[in-house]
Amino acid sequence: MKMKSILLTVLAVGSAILHIRAEYYGPQYHVYLFKPLTMVFIILIALIRIRENLSLYAYAIIAGLLCSVAGDVFLMLPSDQFVGGLASFLVAHLFYIVAFSYHRRFRPLSWSLVPFALYGIVIFSILFPYLGEMKVPVLAYVVVILVMGWRAYERWAQIGQGAALLAFLGALLFILSDSVLAINRFRGHFEVARALSLSTYFAAQWLIALSIRAKGKGKK
Repeated sequence: MKMKSILLTVLAVGSAILHIRAEYYGPQYHVYLFKPLTMVFIILIALIRIRENLSLYAYAIIAGLLCSVAGDVFLMLPSDQFVGGLASFLVAHLFYIVAFSYHRRFRPLSWSLVPFALYGIVIFSILFPYLGEMKVPVLAYVVVILVMGWRAYERWAQIGQGAALLAFLGALLFILSDSVLAINRFRGHFEVARALSLSTYFAAQWLIALSIRAKGKGKK
C-alpha cells in the first residue's frame, strides 16, 4: 500500500503542476484535463486506504473528495458556475465535518473555536463590501469551512494521532486556499492567486485523503 500511495502522490504532484502551468500559459484543455485528474489520483490514494479501514470516517472523506471534484468541474467551466462550485464544496465540507466529528465529543463552547471565529469575522469583513448578492451564500460557506477546520483541530486535540494532525493541516490549507480564491475573485485579482490557491488546495485534499488510517493503526 505504501508504494502505491507514493506512486499516486508523484502522479498527483505532476498533474497538479501541469494544471497550474496551464492556468497561466494554456492550453485550455490541459486545465480541463489535469485538475480533475489530480483529484482522481488523490481519491485513489484514499480508496487504497479505505479498503483496509471500513469506517464512517473513511466513507465521509471519500464523499467529500467526490463532492470536491464536482466543485472543481463547476469552477473550471467556461460559463460562470461559481454558485454551483460553492454549493458542491459546501457539501464536501459537511462530509468532512461528519468525518472529523466521528466518535469525538462535540464541545460548542470550546475556546478552540475562538481563533476560527475571529478569522471568519476578519475574512468576511474584507470581502463584505464586494459581495453584492453573494453575501449570504459566502457567509454560509465561511461558517461551514471554519467549522470544518475547528472540528479537525478538535479531533487532533482529543486523540493526538498523526492521522488527525494530517487532517487538521489539510483543513488549514483548505481555509487558506479558499481565502485566497475569494479575495482574488471579489476583492481584486493578483497574479500569484491561482498558483497559491491551487497548490494549497491540492495539498489540503492530499493530506485529508492520507488521514484515513490503515488497518491495524486504529479506525478512529
